[in-house]
Order: sequence, then structure tokens, then C-alpha cells
Amino acid sequence: MSEAVSIAPPEGKLLVLTPGLGAVATTFIAGVEAVRQGRARPYGSLTQLQTIRLGRRSAGRNPLIKEFLPLAELDDLVFGAWDIFPDDAYEAAMRAQVLEERDLKPLEDFLRTIRPMPAAFDRQYVRRLDGPNVKKARTKKELAEMLREDIRRTIEETGATRAVMIWCGSTEVYTRPSDCHRSIEAFEAGLKANDPSITPSQLYAYAAIMEGVPYANGAPNLSADVPALEQLAEEKGVPIAGKDFKTGQTMLKTVVAPAFKMRMLGVRGWFSTNILGNRDGEVLDDIDSFRAKEVTKSGVLDTILQPDLYPELYGNLYHKVRINFYPPRGDAKESWDNIDIFGWMGYPMQIKINFLCRDSILAAPIVLDLALFLDLAARAGLKGIQEWLSFYFKSPHVQEGHVPEHDLFIQHIRLKNTLRVLGGESPITHLSEEFELYENLR
Repeated sequence: MSEAVSIAPPEGKLLVLTPGLGAVATTFIAGVEAVRQGRARPYGSLTQLQTIRLGRRSAGRNPLIKEFLPLAELDDLVFGAWDIFPDDAYEAAMRAQVLEERDLKPLEDFLRTIRPMPAAFDRQYVRRLDGPNVKKARTKKELAEMLREDIRRTIEETGATRAVMIWCGSTEVYTRPSDCHRSIEAFEAGLKANDPSITPSQLYAYAAIMEGVPYANGAPNLSADVPALEQLAEEKGVPIAGKDFKTGQTMLKTVVAPAFKMRMLGVRGWFSTNILGNRDGEVLDDIDSFRAKEVTKSGVLDTILQPDLYPELYGNLYHKVRINFYPPRGDAKESWDNIDIFGWMGYPMQIKINFLCRDSILAAPIVLDLALFLDLAARAGLKGIQEWLSFYFKSPHVQEGHVPEHDLFIQHIRLKNTLRVLGGESPITHLSEEFELYENLR
């Protein structure tokens, strides 16, 4: 057992801010309220339902995570959002068509109290969307200051004592870091000069960090994962994490691919395709927005399978990813994977996976967990990139020089070991049941 980290208690209300009040954000908010009213259970949420083993398995110490660590209570969550459409959360949820009217109607009075603030938005970065609820300013610096004022005002109006921000907006076009991203000084000069390399999501990330608000990026766009904002997060003592929520097809990839490597089974090809009809699908129908998603979805296999270490098993792997906008499907996304593998003496085999999932239903508990864990990190004095939250992301944000871990099982162990250390417990090595043997070996 180690010494527990000093964690400030979660006193008062926690404001959860979401850039974007679409399918994911409204499903998250409605779900939290449904749980608070006793109408639903928080399935999919580690913070609400998962236990954490402490010490030897035989000791039988398995409290819920939320009982082991001082997480914010669901009753203490309040909400704020930005969106390019002025619809309140009830109207937006009805339009998103994720949750059925019978589930939304009892929540209507509450959901109608959440009205989106005008968004910092530019169609240059999300070409398939447009809306009237948009901020106007001469410079990106002015837009960022408007967002900072929104944060301060919403904290005051909701009576919150602290806040977190989770990007739930659409995928922006694919961009690479430029000169303005190299330092905070260059970034702030770029804000004043309207540098086109600075995207709207980076304005939100900058505003959050400047206000001391932890920030997580749920989309594949370049956001807080640039040196300038990483530097700012360290200087301001703010936790950040990202990027791109790991929900459907990629979640399964990070489960199946490790099994192949564990068994030393080769992979010749992996073809992945998706159809979805929600706003995310419409945005990804633009080739430049799809490129941002393609990068996060495609980078998973190389990191897990390590073709440089196992060239005869994975060195010639052909990996293809496709996303197709199909309006009739709505939020009920469907993915297909065809995997060509080989085993003993090179004999071929095939695996086919058809996942009929619900995109926002899988993403909503991720938003909740990230909000509560980032708030915990802030109260524990953690700052900068939170690699232990990689479990939730397709393209984990890591320190410069670190290799991102994509194996879901390793990510899960790392997350729980971080929680154990925060709570003053020893990490689990899975040698603990053979403790006497381990001691003798030492």
C-alpha cells in the first residue's frame, strides 16, 4: 500500500460543458437526468458501475470505483453547451432521434432548460454543416475571449464551483500542426492574426485551459494535441485528454487484434467499412473530414500488432477503412470487418464481424466518465496530458516521445492502476496471488 494522493473533496456543483449539443451531448445529458430520476441505469459507465480490485484477489476487496475515490455525484452535475443550432436540449434530442420520445418526454422540462450558447464556428472546417447560432468577431482572439466569458458566466449562472469541457462537436477537416502551434506565444499571435491553422475546436481548448477547465477532445480533429496548448495546460495546471471517442468498430479492433498477437496468428488483410446516417455521418461524407477520422481509425493496428517486431506475421498487412453516409440508418451505425488471418503452416482463415451498434449510446457513458475522471484529476493536482485515460480514445494523446497504447486490456489495467495509486493502494501486477514465489524470486 502506498500513500494516498491528496485529493480535494468534490464540493459543490460540477459544470459539464459540451461544444456541440447534438446526438452525443443530448444523449449524455438526458441519460444522466434519467438516472437521477430513477428511470434508467448508467450502463456502459465505469465510474458508476465498475468495481476495482484492491490487493490480493483472495482478500475480496472490490469496492465500486465511485466508492473508492471521491468522484462527483451525478446529482451535482449541471450542464452548458454551444451549438450552431439554437434548439434547446429537448428539441435537439428529438431531432437527433437517438432516444425515443417515450424516454425523452418525462425529461422534457429539464432538457428545455439547457439552451446552447452561440458557437465559435467556421464552415471552412466543417463544410457539410451550417447554422444561425454562431458568434461574430473580427479575430479568433476575440472569439476565444467570448468563449472564456461564456465559461465564466455559465459557472456563475449554474452555481457551479468548477467545470470540465468535453468536445462533442463534429469532426473538423484534417489539419497538421503548423508554426503557430509550436508555442503558446506563437499560438496567441496566430489568434490575433486569424491564422487559418487555428481551428474552432482549438479556440474551445484554449478558452478552457485559460479558465482552468480540464478539456477532453471526443473527435479526431487536431485540438489540444499541439505543443502550444500542451505547454499552456502544464503552465496553468490543467488536465487534458483525447482524442476521438473509442466506441464501435475501433473498440472491437482493440479487443480482437491483441488476441491475434497473443496467439502469434498472422494477419494478411483487414477491411473495415461503416454506414451511419447521423450528423457525424453527414460531416464525414466530406473527404477532408473523413481524412481526420481515417487517421485515428487506421493507426490502431500498427501500434497493437507491432509489424516491426513481427514482420512475417504483420509486415504485409493490408488495412482499409471506409465510412459511408447512409441517411436511413440514423444513429444506428453498422460496421463490417473482414479479417484474413493465417495460422500453423501458413493455412488461411477468415473472421467476419458485423456490429450493429448505436453510436451515441456507446459515446454517452464515455462523456460521463471523462467528465468525472478529469474533475478528479484536477482536484488531485494532476496537469497536462492524462495518458491513463487512453482507454476512452481511438487516438490517445500522449507525451512527446511516448508511443500510444491501443490495446484495450493494457489501457484498462493502466487506468485502474492509476486509480489505485490515487487512492493510496498498490498497482496490481497479477503476480500478487503468487506473492511468496515473487518474494523468493526477488
